[in-house]
Amino acid sequence: MMKKKLEFFEAIAVLVGTIIGAGVLGIPYVVYQAGFLTGMALMVVITLAVMLVYLHLGEIVLSTKKKHQLTGYAEKYLGKWGKYLMFGSVVFGFYGALLAYLIGEGEVLAALTGGNPFVYSLIFFAFASLLVYLGLRVIKETEFLLTMVILFIVVVIAFWGLKDLNWTNLLEFSPAKLLIPYGVIFFSIGGASAMPQMREVLAGKEKLLKKSIIIGTGIPFIVYLIFTFIVIGVTGANVTEVATIGLGQAMGRSMLIFANLFAFFTMATSFLTLGLALKNTYQYDFKLKKNLAWLLTVSLPLIVFLLGLNNFVRVMGTVGAIGGGLEGMLIGLMYLRVKQNRDRQPEYEFSKSPFIIFLLSLIFMGGIIYTIWTL
Repeated sequence: MMKKKLEFFEAIAVLVGTIIGAGVLGIPYVVYQAGFLTGMALMVVITLAVMLVYLHLGEIVLSTKKKHQLTGYAEKYLGKWGKYLMFGSVVFGFYGALLAYLIGEGEVLAALTGGNPFVYSLIFFAFASLLVYLGLRVIKETEFLLTMVILFIVVVIAFWGLKDLNWTNLLEFSPAKLLIPYGVIFFSIGGASAMPQMREVLAGKEKLLKKSIIIGTGIPFIVYLIFTFIVIGVTGANVTEVATIGLGQAMGRSMLIFANLFAFFTMATSFLTLGLALKNTYQYDFKLKKNLAWLLTVSLPLIVFLLGLNNFVRVMGTVGAIGGGLEGMLIGLMYLRVKQNRDRQPEYEFSKSPFIIFLLSLIFMGGIIYTIWTL
């Protein structure tokens, strides 16, 4: 019984660890632009939509005997075109996230020490790209520990900031601004790639996957809610794109150092983890040599950054809405096909009606169109 519980909690931790990352730093800024209550309403809708996608994906994973990653499931149920579209959405998300963290690290280091954010971004890139080249295993192995540290720090920041709350910052509700935070929130709640690993953790106890998906998606929502509540409540109109910068400016030198060190290590670990995953994809799935795989991984974010795309929130929002939306629609299409092509009977069946898939696809398509239009 104890082993069963441990595996259940480990599966939850895999999803929570995949979802929670540097995206949390961008949510307060876009939520404030829309109004706190507006942003929270949208966050509820997006979290529920993503949870439904993950529940559908969980059934796809359980309906398939052979283990795959997202691109493998897309190829099995949609064919080659599905594989390439899914690969495109995943890689687009990886590159966009690497670029966002490159931008964010420069801003955080400049807030901590003074100086030029652009120069600090280049310095961070030099060290981080070297670590990606070396492929240090410790980066991946510390991901769970970092997630626990993030949860602890959010709790500390919440208690620290309560005394400085200004409730008037938290009362705005503007339906006309509802879609402003869409892309960044979507970016921050992404974790579909965790599903195959969750199934492995729950081997022999797959019936727990549904429950672990629901809890594992709910925990990041609570963390983001608390963090956004404190940041907007304390900083108000002075909220910054990287939330910890404005929080530190509002609460003094101690919070400036504490919060921005948290931001630095969160983004650094996310950059290294994604960089390694992308390099390994090129190296192992496409059989490229190590040097070429590394060059393809780190060069594109640097080139785009040097060309002048250096808006932290804009990058995250674009990646979340377009990459995440496409991924969600492809999972929906896979789900419609899996009913006729499953290899095994899944431990749960989520839905027999295509209506939910249709509704979710409308939401994701609307988000993509809105994001492209605003660009």
